[in-house]
Amino acid sequence: MGTVPAVALGARPAQAGSADVLTTGVVPSALAGFDKAMQAFITERNISCAQLAVAKNGKILLARGYGVYSKPGATIVRVQPTSLFRIASLSKSLTGAAIARLAQDGKLAMGTKVASLLGLPTTADPRLANVTLWRLLQHTGGWDRGVSPDPLWNDHTISASLDVPLPIDHADIVKYVTARKLDFDPGTKYVYSNYGYMLAGRVIEKVSGMSYESYLRQKLLAPLGITRMRLGRSLRSEAFSTEVTYASKYTHKSVVDASGAVVPYPYGGFNMPNQDANGGWLASAVDMVKWGFAFDAAGPVLNSTSISRVFAKPEIGVNANGSWYGLGWSVRNNNVGGLNTWHNGSMPGTFSFLARVQNGVSYCAIFNRREEEGTPDFDAIDPILGEAIGTVKTWPTTDLSPRYF
Repeated sequence: MGTVPAVALGARPAQAGSADVLTTGVVPSALAGFDKAMQAFITERNISCAQLAVAKNGKILLARGYGVYSKPGATIVRVQPTSLFRIASLSKSLTGAAIARLAQDGKLAMGTKVASLLGLPTTADPRLANVTLWRLLQHTGGWDRGVSPDPLWNDHTISASLDVPLPIDHADIVKYVTARKLDFDPGTKYVYSNYGYMLAGRVIEKVSGMSYESYLRQKLLAPLGITRMRLGRSLRSEAFSTEVTYASKYTHKSVVDASGAVVPYPYGGFNMPNQDANGGWLASAVDMVKWGFAFDAAGPVLNSTSISRVFAKPEIGVNANGSWYGLGWSVRNNNVGGLNTWHNGSMPGTFSFLARVQNGVSYCAIFNRREEEGTPDFDAIDPILGEAIGTVKTWPTTDLSPRYF
């Protein structure tokens, strides 16, 4: 679950897609270029379920569902603009904002040492005492999944090492990782870390006295009128009523029980509840675009100081192209007096992309599968949607928000 450059100009918009893609929602004629690009992208990659939402200056202007999925009893359902998808690492923007909100409310400081706050032992590696909330959320905490396997995707090893049954939980993961040395000195380099965000979720619970999900839904989402979003579950039998199905050609040994069964990767091949703060949310594209509005200006969720913290440059890790990682967002100056901010999400059965770019434009696309061997690049959705902005001659002004919230 990584990040890619938002609006990487140079790629050309996709050509018109197949007329066989079933659609729902609203696409103003002025924004037809976005719809054409999405339909071509979907057709080329054989995607069965997708969504797109586009906004400008705080108004949702396009909301589209693409494709169909089956529900129990063989009922075929069209994807709606409000259908729920796993959004994977787009979840990190919520976790980062929750920490910023706790700091805003005086419940913690961004420089707080995580080990001290959570009572983590530092005997295996004293350097753990130097991991602050800043470093945790800006991916400079010391964990490198290129050196040590990502613990959020290493259930069988952790279960065997601790001699605990599947499914493992957050406490098991923390115990396993804390007993091992860090991969580098905290604050010396940037390495994307799902584990760091999982730990941030535990900080939110410890400081707020609430469950991670309850705190975010009450303090971040409800004030914005976002009520559909919730944490996902592992199995298809546990899916919510408006949640799409997920597709992957890969299978995996189950991590939700000790049966040893080989299951479809999106359904029991990984543990969704454990992914909560780093990749566990369900949302629709319109939800995520509306969530992005919280960062446009001070409002009921974040004040201006908190927004500045979310997008602040880290102590290390500014890329050659001038981009950096904030609190759950990739960030870059857009050379017109503001910031482009974006993130993608990827797990078996999911690919998502959210961007806030110059001139008040934002968009989110979500798919029920990701790039796998033999399929075209999914990261291409970034420049494709960026180029679609250039096809708009006049932006519509009708806000679709009342239709979906």
